[in-house]
Amino acid sequence: MNYWLMKSEPHECSIDDLAAAPDQRLPWTGVRNYQARNFMRDLMQIGDGVLFYHSSCPIPGIAGLARVASAAQPDSTQFDPSSPYYDPKSTSSKPRWLQVEVSLLKKTRFLSLAEMRSDSALQTMRVLQPGNRLSVTPVTPKEWADVLSRLDR
Repeated sequence: MNYWLMKSEPHECSIDDLAAAPDQRLPWTGVRNYQARNFMRDLMQIGDGVLFYHSSCPIPGIAGLARVASAAQPDSTQFDPSSPYYDPKSTSSKPRWLQVEVSLLKKTRFLSLAEMRSDSALQTMRVLQPGNRLSVTPVTPKEWADVLSRLDR
């Protein structure tokens, strides 16, 4: 089993949106970074744990827990000219971008980025590294356990 931190802008898709979705399951669309795409394509597996992270908002941080609920598949937004994630170079026979579906495990207390930065046990997390802007990053089993222990406080 692998673990991931997946960033979403809450005005596009928040933990509350996931909780309100049919079957509490949504496609993770709009990833437009090759490394993040490759994580979804090559390493993510159904059942993997997800730290649902609110980003690009006044107070970023972990808002809940989810799991990967589908294998990687083409992201439909790349084919939609009205989508901000449209990619005219993608075709249905050669899609460039992928998505997975995630399902809610639970909404948690909010663990802010500032709180994460102040916690020495979390300093190895990729989300805290200078210059990291990836929307999907791996989380080690130790980091996962450390975050879970903080969410239970």
